[in-house]
Amino acid sequence: MHRPWTADLGDGTYRNPVLNADWSDPDVVRVGDDHYLTASSFGRAPGLPLLHSRDLVNWTVVAHALDRLEPSADFAVPRHDRGVWAPSLRHHDGRFWIFWGDPDHGIQQINSPHIDGPWSAPHLLKAGKGLIDACPLWDEESGEAYLVHAWAKSRSGIKNRLTGHRMSPDGRELLDPGTTLVDADALPGWFTLEGPKLYRHDGYFWILAPAGGVETGWQGAFRSRDFFGPYEERVVLAQGRTDVNGPHQGGWVRTAAGEDWFLHFQARGAYGRVVHLQPMRWDAEGWPVIGDAGEPVAVHTKPAAPEQPVAAPAVDDDFPGGRPGRQWQWTANPRPDWITADAGEAGDPGQAGDLGQAGDLGQAGDPGQTGDPGQAEGSGQAEGSGPARDGLRLSCVRTAYAHDLRLLPNVLVQRLPAEEFTVEVDLALDSDEPGAKAGLAVLGDAFSWIGLEAGVDGTPLLVHRFAEGVAAHERDAAEPRASPGGRARLRVEVTAGARCRFSADTGDGFRPSGQVFAATPWRWVGALLGLFATAPAGTGPAGAARFTAFRTTD
Repeated sequence: MHRPWTADLGDGTYRNPVLNADWSDPDVVRVGDDHYLTASSFGRAPGLPLLHSRDLVNWTVVAHALDRLEPSADFAVPRHDRGVWAPSLRHHDGRFWIFWGDPDHGIQQINSPHIDGPWSAPHLLKAGKGLIDACPLWDEESGEAYLVHAWAKSRSGIKNRLTGHRMSPDGRELLDPGTTLVDADALPGWFTLEGPKLYRHDGYFWILAPAGGVETGWQGAFRSRDFFGPYEERVVLAQGRTDVNGPHQGGWVRTAAGEDWFLHFQARGAYGRVVHLQPMRWDAEGWPVIGDAGEPVAVHTKPAAPEQPVAAPAVDDDFPGGRPGRQWQWTANPRPDWITADAGEAGDPGQAGDLGQAGDLGQAGDPGQTGDPGQAEGSGQAEGSGPARDGLRLSCVRTAYAHDLRLLPNVLVQRLPAEEFTVEVDLALDSDEPGAKAGLAVLGDAFSWIGLEAGVDGTPLLVHRFAEGVAAHERDAAEPRASPGGRARLRVEVTAGARCRFSADTGDGFRPSGQVFAATPWRWVGALLGLFATAPAGTGPAGAARFTAFRTTD
């Protein structure tokens, strides 16, 4: 299986970014020799992706912690920039814990004895608007538990402030009304302080928190002998002379070998927030020094860690057993009828919300083991799967909103996997319902897609459509043309700047279609690759579309 980007250079060094895709707002924890990472998943389901690595360089997706977003009814439709913001991942008392802020509902918490679940149902720890970026701390020295969070001005009218609470050890109750730990309005030059991560080190409470805005900010460190302050501050990572804009917001981890490392994001427009790995040490005054004297590194010696195969999150998919791999998410809480079995086919093709959970992720009772990390992503590695069950069959879901992919909950999406790549997929449309359609999309604030549509007489046509960010309705990007047999091989070539060239092969070779499309992000989410199938509003089944051999190349 091809992977468009590999961070491991194979000579004992790595290059940044270690995750060259939109793994926004990362946090990391170590259990034994294993490292686990989670990231913002916003309104997509399943949410809270969980990645595994032994060496902090080679990562694979092993699970998702959140099957459905809550309140479930609120996420029955797309909420692209809402939902799960900046989660924190911790391991305490034999359990994994994830805390996050939903800017419209409040701070939520889930936990599990094993990284692959089962995870508890979300518990609303603190209700309210604008409560974001929550992080817990269980202080082993005192036995106390704490929580810190930031604020979204868009919902609360408050920003640039970090609030702290004492918390019950079971993570289910806050024990006080909250205290302002850091008011960055009182710090000259500091603005948009958010994304705090809370630690205990060398007798201090530490809050590592970004400031200065997503695109151009810096990483701050705050320390105090007492949780409630006062805190002193220092800038510990900034762009400096490098080309890494806004190197901030992430997590610190100490490896089993005793080395300190910091993972953070860099905002890269349509590509989203890619993840960098920085070395970290402590200076003579006890402050962290991240990167090369406070500036990001491009290439560095790998962490001292057990041997691990070169790996990266899966992109390609043969959809063995009719199910998508863990690299895929829906744009809202899924329904089970979005994926359908072939007529007369025995067996269960999987529920729409069950994305690539096949396979053994490790032995029960051992939270530090996840099996072979090179084989952890299930459906994405399908070369040996039987052809009779390969291929993803999406129902042509009836909807009144087929004119705008941004409004559809049944778009199956994954991140753009590199700056430059080509993606292809085979599509067969099994519907003669006029207006039934399916395709391969690049989806963001603007979108474009190429695929097949049943014409007014049911004849399959190759169509290419797009919509600008300000448009409420898609329109043709090229003239429709016949597609004999209702089959096509679809292609999108993505070049620097996320410029996308669409083409298709309907039996006479690949032919380019339309103008170059510039992918765009939403406000907080990078552009996505998507597969979908829809039909006009009405009653009764409208057919299905089969996708096979989803492939990427450089």
